[in-house]
Amino acid sequence: MKRALPFVIIIVVLAAGIVLAMSFLRSNTAAPAPPPTVNSAPVANNATPASKPATPDSSEPGAEPAHAVGNANAPVTLEEFGDFQCPPCGMMHPILKSLEAEYGPAKLRLIFREYPLVPTHAHALAAARAAEAAGLQGKFWEMHGLIYENQKAWANAFDVRAIFEGYATAIGLDLNKFRSDSTSEAVERRIFLDGKRGHAMGVQGTPTIFMNGREVPFESLAPDKFKALINAELAAHR
Repeated sequence: MKRALPFVIIIVVLAAGIVLAMSFLRSNTAAPAPPPTVNSAPVANNATPASKPATPDSSEPGAEPAHAVGNANAPVTLEEFGDFQCPPCGMMHPILKSLEAEYGPAKLRLIFREYPLVPTHAHALAAARAAEAAGLQGKFWEMHGLIYENQKAWANAFDVRAIFEGYATAIGLDLNKFRSDSTSEAVERRIFLDGKRGHAMGVQGTPTIFMNGREVPFESLAPDKFKALINAELAAHR
């Protein structure tokens, strides 16, 4: 029995590690409360999450035009509701980039919707504003990539403004316009409208991804499982 004890301990530790890793894979924040005004982002709370609607209500359009890459008539559209400070969203970013490269714009369209969970993530709203301000200069995706790829560098910063302004300079934005747009009504309204669409569709955590209007189960977002779902959807449209 004494000889077996070390092996038992190792097995228990490994099992605990797997459970912790799985639980980390998604922000388990309760569903954000509906924004009361145009100048509000989704707000996380500690209430018990409401039941998801049986069928997502996609009649709320969200911000228009949506931030999208890929052909509008692609057979598969992935719509992500994301929070720039959410670690699982950061982990999802390279997976989506890989899928975009593998399938190409004729087969796959990606849409990103702002869903900052505040106050749980202190800088999520500032990051959303930075991305949307860059979008007003035609460089949303460039800022989107920089923010996600450098998430660990800014997530715990005291003041992220200088960091995001550095990113704006790096991608060639007019810095004065970027600063002004970051706090503009146009940017606030885009974030509000994306949050409103997310609520209508039953989003309760990030990342949440819909494929052709149907929510992809979180456990199916692992690359191999996700590709299998996409391949099945493509086959259904042949």
